[in-house]
Amino acid sequence: MQTPLALQVHPDDNVAVAIEPLAAGTTVPVGEGEVTLRDDVPKGHKIALRDLDAGADIVKYGAHLGHTTEAVGAGAWVHSHNLATGLGELHDYAYHPVAPPAPIEGEVPTFQGYRRANGRVGTRNEIWVINTVACVNRAAERIARMANDRFGDRVDGVHSFSHPYGCSQLGDDLGYTQRVLAGLIRHPNAGGVLVIGLGCENNRLETLLERAGDVDRSRIRYFTSQLVGDEIEEGLEMVEELVAIAEHDERTACPVSDLVLGVKCGGSDAFSGITANPLVGRVSDRLTGMGGTVLQTEVPEMFGAEQQIMNRAATPEVFEATVGMINRFKQYFIDHDQPIYENPSPGNKDGGLTTLEEKSLGATQKGGTATVTAVLDYGEPTTEAGLNLIYAPGNDGVSVTAEVVAGATVVVFTTGRGTPLGFPVPTLKIATNSDIAARKPHWIDFDAGVLLSGSTTMDGLADDLFETIRATASGERRARNEDNDYREIAIWKDGVTL
Repeated sequence: MQTPLALQVHPDDNVAVAIEPLAAGTTVPVGEGEVTLRDDVPKGHKIALRDLDAGADIVKYGAHLGHTTEAVGAGAWVHSHNLATGLGELHDYAYHPVAPPAPIEGEVPTFQGYRRANGRVGTRNEIWVINTVACVNRAAERIARMANDRFGDRVDGVHSFSHPYGCSQLGDDLGYTQRVLAGLIRHPNAGGVLVIGLGCENNRLETLLERAGDVDRSRIRYFTSQLVGDEIEEGLEMVEELVAIAEHDERTACPVSDLVLGVKCGGSDAFSGITANPLVGRVSDRLTGMGGTVLQTEVPEMFGAEQQIMNRAATPEVFEATVGMINRFKQYFIDHDQPIYENPSPGNKDGGLTTLEEKSLGATQKGGTATVTAVLDYGEPTTEAGLNLIYAPGNDGVSVTAEVVAGATVVVFTTGRGTPLGFPVPTLKIATNSDIAARKPHWIDFDAGVLLSGSTTMDGLADDLFETIRATASGERRARNEDNDYREIAIWKDGVTL
């Protein structure tokens, strides 16, 4: 089947998306008609399908993306030079609940996971080295690297996660750091955790361990560096103790309802909302329909699409929590004297995204049509199956870290521009277009760009992606970030530094 030159995503749309770079004068078949281009149109960018007056709504995905800033003729290139956002400040919202998707009947598939003492199921059995403060970053890294060389073949690996915080922080700012590190300490992908403190930091080791809550203390080791002789040898001895425990853990068959999947997009382009994000949405619907949990965040990238999400709230209480999350983040922008619509990024715009509404309507598709069952604060763990929303920014590092500390054991990360970024858990990169998949095979785990050629169906490719996630969770395959040893965290900074 021949790849089309342009695609009208929804029958109500008054713009189409160029699948390839198109030259002025080209006549492009779209839907039941055709349009002749007035301008050169870059790949992924929008084409007006009819004449539009200044101030007219631009419609894509069947929804408003903003309005024209001048008259736009049929066949014209529609982008930042003639399209502006329609977003404003805080809004009042009304709850218009939609019927929840029906649960999926039949036998629930399984994956091979590590069931922990508290019932949580990990997809890896690693030893994690966590440090309370940046001052001992290098010691933690050295301990993890040496321990991995000595003992890594007895477990799934030994890893540390550096960060610049833990001292000179107060109040909520310190609390954010503690929430993230506590979430790592209790994570089910860690068969054992070594926590390293310095001794004089604000982030007290005892407080951090208390914040971790429901953890198996037999799998935790810790020390204060100022109180021991050689902190490297001390750390290596403690890691060896943890390895001696964790190496006896075995994978067992677990229903996919025990999976906690984080969904994220980064380096998005105009195809994100056409291929990879709706594909991930199909998988999200399948997993939640089987009783599993999906975590979604990037709150600023819900602006413009938030009412659709709110209408999927399971209860009025969840609706109010979603409204509170959205308005709280808008207020965060206002408090810092910043416009709430300062998005998309330059890379997003190069890829064809113009307004925040357009980016949001594409980005939010990763959650599918699943019912929103819970709204989590930053650093709060998930306890409810279904689609959970997390209060966190759109920044790739901060948002995926928030999903991991909430309990995600696998992350599915869609990208059109490409990124090598990886996190403490397997991070599957899903390409929105086949060009980036071919150019960066060492970054990309799965190509959703084949949907543009019409050679496969969304449902068929969703089957393939679901199986890729299941196999990754079972340890039958490694994510590219694991092959490259790209594992890092980013903590949200929101406060003064002493």
